[in-house]
Amino acid sequence: MLSETLNERLGSYRIGQQIRELRAAKGLGLAQLGKHSGLSAGMLSKIERGQVFPTLPTLMRIAMVFGVGLDHFFTDGEVKPVLAVVRRAERLRLPSPPSGRAAVYFESLDYPVTDRLLQSYLAEFPSHGPATDPHQHKGVETIYIIAGCLGVEIHGTTHRLETGDSMYFEADFEHSYICMGDETCRAVVVVSGEPAEA
Repeated sequence: MLSETLNERLGSYRIGQQIRELRAAKGLGLAQLGKHSGLSAGMLSKIERGQVFPTLPTLMRIAMVFGVGLDHFFTDGEVKPVLAVVRRAERLRLPSPPSGRAAVYFESLDYPVTDRLLQSYLAEFPSHGPATDPHQHKGVETIYIIAGCLGVEIHGTTHRLETGDSMYFEADFEHSYICMGDETCRAVVVVSGEPAEA
């Protein structure tokens, strides 16, 4: 008799469900799988319903029918969400451009995540600073102004965004930013695709 903890851990791999999915994909009934594996249809049914956990030799016999290895059943059975906490003290504040008078300082809010579907930044645009160089990249951007006032130039028009304003645009058109006013502008910038440096 397995302990509750072992039952939970083994159950997280969903071995029975994986066998059922493999069997359905091949169009095999329980009796047919039994003939190929040398196991009874009743035993296979219990395994698929999670009432019995197969031994490794038994699982290997089933795996051989479908042409998969044992690792097929033990690749992380639990679905784990992608998650990263980025502490304020761990973020790097980088100027852009890296030399000369910075048009923007930015901090990545999600740098530990690999293969990100989007990138998010905390951006600071110094008052009386230069405009960023016009740039473009695939994807879209959303900007939310935390404090100050920001000018976003795109399509030959400068859009003035004030505290609490936001803007969404297709980023494959050239665009640039500039702080408008005497206060440093702080904004959250979220970018899909591969952003070019501001």
